[in-house]
Amino acid sequence: MESKTSDTRVDAGPVPLLDLKPTFAAMRAEVLEAVTRVFDSQHFILGPEGTAFEREIASYVGAEYAVGCASGSDALLLAFMALDIKSGDEVVTSPFTFFATGGSIARLGAKPVFVDIEAGTFNIDASLIEPKISWRTRAICPVHLYGQTADMAAIREVADLHGVPIVEDSAQAIGAEFEGRRTGVLGHMACFSFYPTKNLGGAGDGGMITTDDVELAEKLRILRDHGQRPKYTYRMIGLNSRLDELQAAVLRIKLRYLEAWHARRADIAARYVALFESAGLLGELTPPPTSPNRRHVYNQFIVRVAGGHRDALRDHLRERGVGTEIYYPVPLHLQDCFRSLGHSAGDFPESERAAKETLALPIFTELTPSQQEAVVDRIAEFYKA
Repeated sequence: MESKTSDTRVDAGPVPLLDLKPTFAAMRAEVLEAVTRVFDSQHFILGPEGTAFEREIASYVGAEYAVGCASGSDALLLAFMALDIKSGDEVVTSPFTFFATGGSIARLGAKPVFVDIEAGTFNIDASLIEPKISWRTRAICPVHLYGQTADMAAIREVADLHGVPIVEDSAQAIGAEFEGRRTGVLGHMACFSFYPTKNLGGAGDGGMITTDDVELAEKLRILRDHGQRPKYTYRMIGLNSRLDELQAAVLRIKLRYLEAWHARRADIAARYVALFESAGLLGELTPPPTSPNRRHVYNQFIVRVAGGHRDALRDHLRERGVGTEIYYPVPLHLQDCFRSLGHSAGDFPESERAAKETLALPIFTELTPSQQEAVVDRIAEFYKA
């Protein structure tokens, strides 16, 4: 295929999948001031920074309550613990997701019941959920993958019909919206990750659970602190999973910029699509679609690569200095640790196809137009060869 990209562009050099340094440089003074404030206070656990950040996240997503914890994985685990999910129970979720989704269910002795994904959005196919509901089902856990929500209207309809709570896995989707409402209030609880690569990323691990249910919020606060309330009185068996003050202080600074970063990512995504079209690549690559009534925040920019060329294209881009990643090369139902569930290749064809065809291209807030042009030029080289 002949490329329509210009040969007069200046080579932008290597383009990383992600570069956090320019973003930090822009807010260095604010972040260091916040961190210094925590060190000066010598209050590192369950202090005023964490409390303030919980209020700010609750306000941002539109929830009544937010409870900080040590990671996004722990947020999922705590949410399932708050619902008293235990051995023999079932949770309906997607096999095409990061391991923590299924792993958190299995850690409690419960069974992840997988439902295949939509071909376009990579999110759970709501039309396939109801046949998987059984008397053992204790929750539905839709994953808002890559920055776009699942079809929450259809999922709520099934959940309400069967009286099953919804736990949103919003680790990649803070700020994403469905019908004008943000993730965090689209189910009974929502779980967020502040891993450094997320749109709102900390200086290490961190997580949050949001809910409108006062009883669940109180239970989550107890569970994250070993299960004690008051001190040294253990009402239940919990975890040591508290969002520390240093992370909260850093995240409070970054939260002020989050909406601007979302807008920047949307601009970058739109520019990629325009560049693909100009280069005649839209027959070879399928950019991420945005479903009606949804806001995509592009935690990742994922393309489908046609014709079985994904791995060869990735090798070419690596050789030409372009960072890429495959999220996720092996769906959960084919992982060794879930072999006991009895699944085999072909059980969830859309998940398996996505695992073979998807590729993440560079996207971060400081990605420049010339870097994007370089990425697309180097993709066009592959198809021109």
